[in-house]
Amino acid sequence: MKPQQRNAARQLPPAVKPLLLALAATFALAACSVGPDYVRPQMDEAPVVFKEGQNWKPAQPRELTADGKWWEMFGDTQLNALVAQVDISNQNLALAEANFRSALALVQSSRAAYSPTLDASASATRSRSGSSSTSSSSSGSAGVRNSYAFALNASWEADIWGKVRRSVEASEASAQASAADLAAARLSAQAALAQNYLQLRVLDAEQKLFDDTVDAYQRSYQLTLNQYAAGVAAKSDVIQAQTQLKSAQAQALDNGVSRAQLEHAIALLVGKTPSTFSLPKAPLTAVAPPIPQGVPSMLLERRPDVAAAERRVAAANANIGVAKAAYFPSLTLSASGGYQNSSFADWFSLPGRVWSLGPQLAQNIFDGGARRAATAQAIASYDGTVAQYKQTVLTAFQSVEDNLAALRILEQEAVVQDEAVQSARQAVTLVLNQYRAGTVSYVNVVTAQATALSAERSALDILNRRMAASVLLATALGGGWDENSLADLAPLAEQSEAKAKELKDNAALR
Repeated sequence: MKPQQRNAARQLPPAVKPLLLALAATFALAACSVGPDYVRPQMDEAPVVFKEGQNWKPAQPRELTADGKWWEMFGDTQLNALVAQVDISNQNLALAEANFRSALALVQSSRAAYSPTLDASASATRSRSGSSSTSSSSSGSAGVRNSYAFALNASWEADIWGKVRRSVEASEASAQASAADLAAARLSAQAALAQNYLQLRVLDAEQKLFDDTVDAYQRSYQLTLNQYAAGVAAKSDVIQAQTQLKSAQAQALDNGVSRAQLEHAIALLVGKTPSTFSLPKAPLTAVAPPIPQGVPSMLLERRPDVAAAERRVAAANANIGVAKAAYFPSLTLSASGGYQNSSFADWFSLPGRVWSLGPQLAQNIFDGGARRAATAQAIASYDGTVAQYKQTVLTAFQSVEDNLAALRILEQEAVVQDEAVQSARQAVTLVLNQYRAGTVSYVNVVTAQATALSAERSALDILNRRMAASVLLATALGGGWDENSLADLAPLAEQSEAKAKELKDNAALR
């Protein structure tokens, strides 16, 4: 050390030297972070391929993940327009976005602990002390005195053991989990809308089937009336034909109940009241698309619920470090300065200046096992989130396998059922001709027509199940979502803020 540096060091106020030593020790230990570093949990037996997908021709993942609009694969413009309204008006999404913004605020709150705090205070008091019998004062009582004080107080707790860093790490992971929850809520709403809409269109097709059936039964009823009038048919044939006609009309009416309920469910998903929303009947134009399945490991990147569970594991891991940091002493650096005087006119005069500066080292000696219990609780919470993460992954594998199997089997079933429909239609034509010729009774006609109607309805039911399985498989594969979107939450935060502002403006206009 040079002579001038030694002289400058000697001139430092006594209170500053320990502060500088504390700062030096703080920066030396600043790289410490207690608690385990995070490692993503590994699945014990993650499959290499999907069992149900081994014989399927794999599609390119970009077919599903190009823009995340998986519902466009059905080729229905009305469905595309309805799904677009989910982001705008669905209240469950609004709740998820509010939770996400709350999680981002907690991140900012955690990061604020890196910075020092600065407080200002000002006071003016007037006091009088009581008299004292032992006082040697000639007056026998103390005087009235004024006191005016103004101070700035600064303090900063050094993050020696990484408590703040672990807290920030935990809050950031929780915010990422909340962002994934938002994506999962959006995907769930989109899937529910697609399922309801496609089922409604199947009901429209079924309603057309009922209408055509009622027309056919009406013609059969008229035929029996003509046959009865000609004396070649019994009264029982007329009654059977009429019974069959009325039953078909009743089924056609009952179909409207399910359609109305689906329409109301769609209204709720797009954030509208059922009384202000309606979907006119239209033919089913959507087709079950080929779904790219990829490999099982892609589920860990493409399903938002899996990503949310994994981020909660990371947050729980960081909280272990926060709990363990409580075992170590805390170092707080504080400084204050201001003015204090008994005269208001001389309040801010130089003689009234006061200041203090110095470090404070604090260590909890005994807490009755509170820190040990907090650490045990943090470890148990971590173990629980790991189990939940693994269960979420296993459930994701099951969901994909279930819907791959459903699509494979239903495709085979649809081929067989279509053949049954064609045969039933031919049987109706043949039996009607035989009845007109008087070679069979009307019971044969009723049986053939009932069989045909049942076959037609079964074919529509299989189509509905294939559509539902296609939607469920698309969502089971993540719907085109990618966990890389969690790396930078700023764009998601801007979208949520813009959405919140839009909702606020709309509420003000109403």
